[in-house]
Amino acid sequence: MRIGRGPQIEVSRHAEMIAAAGMSRLAEPGDVHARALIEVLGLCDAYEFVSGSTALVVANLQQAVSELLESWGSKPGKRHLADAVSGWRARVNHDAVLDSVRQINRLGGGVLTAHHQGWPTQLNDLGMMAPFCLWWRGSLEPHDWPLQKSMVSIVGSRDASAYGNSVAIDLGSGIADKGLTVISGGAYGIDAMAHRGALTVDDQNFRMPTMAVMAGGLDRFYPVGNSDLLQDICARGVLLSETPPGTAPTRWRFLQRNRIIAALSESTVVVEARWRSGALSTAHHAVELGRSLGAVPGPVTAATSQGTLKLIKEGAELVRDAQDVALLMGHHDGYLPTETDLPFMKSESRAHDQLSANDLMLLDALPVRGWADVDSLSVASGLNVGAVLSGLSRFNGQGLAESKNGLWRKRASPSNRTPSA
Repeated sequence: MRIGRGPQIEVSRHAEMIAAAGMSRLAEPGDVHARALIEVLGLCDAYEFVSGSTALVVANLQQAVSELLESWGSKPGKRHLADAVSGWRARVNHDAVLDSVRQINRLGGGVLTAHHQGWPTQLNDLGMMAPFCLWWRGSLEPHDWPLQKSMVSIVGSRDASAYGNSVAIDLGSGIADKGLTVISGGAYGIDAMAHRGALTVDDQNFRMPTMAVMAGGLDRFYPVGNSDLLQDICARGVLLSETPPGTAPTRWRFLQRNRIIAALSESTVVVEARWRSGALSTAHHAVELGRSLGAVPGPVTAATSQGTLKLIKEGAELVRDAQDVALLMGHHDGYLPTETDLPFMKSESRAHDQLSANDLMLLDALPVRGWADVDSLSVASGLNVGAVLSGLSRFNGQGLAESKNGLWRKRASPSNRTPSA
């Protein structure tokens, strides 16, 4: 087996697209082992190795991947490449990959890879965390999408206050009126209001007022309550996902899509956020990527403003209106991260907060109603059977899962609610 990129036979764009689509089905978003395997073998060869063979992970391949992960500063822990490959192979279904590509084409979209015209090159700033591909559907082909300097992400809590909703819709409208594209996550609350505000701009010369980055497949609109909004975004903008049609949104995928939102944008603005809002994850990614960060102040007595007030205290630019956002996008001397900036990500700990990435994916795979056997959980989580059994044993001790006759499900508790957008 050849290790390293070196001279390679030219592969067609179609083959590369199919390989990227396949890897997005096999590996979870942000899987650094999959990214490292692609860097070592090349995209097409990596997909063929996982999906088209039963070849073992030989020592020199393991070493090459481990050395690359180490150079990236990643700490793979106890998960070896062989375990990762075993989990990916449990999901192999090449016909399903081809069906997904055909399905996204029928929906008026496609699959975009890093070597295609129109790929948002700012996503390359994510390095080892860059997506394998982007699944998209909407009104514009990728080569007509706006540049990073014209995109700003507007994010915030789902349970927004009337104040937060009002500010978000005003910001969305004001930003789009300046010819800038609003990026958000299509969720309830601040996300939806920012999208709606951008869509109020009726300028026939402005071809993309807004873009939504989703946590699941684009074959269905999620959340269902925002279906009309997401349909409008398709008609006048674009929906993006790094996961293929048929993929359900999970807590892990929601968290991972936040890095895409931050990376696409020149700046990120948090309108309203509780102390532990997922919007703060997007803010953290923006800071790590060197993007400018703004936050909207709110009442000091309001729980829905505690996250944004903390960001402002720690250096985020104070944002009041669309003009402030435009100024934010013109300079980058705002909030700078230090290790002390992160307590808001760690306080008020919940049972699942300290879980490893593998355990979090396994927890997402466990049903709330009904029961699942170990093999089904292996396929759903992308982990091998041994990793699933180890995780279930830990969950049993932590009170996160319960078993009956060899079947498993989540143990009902407030901390294990099904995630929502």
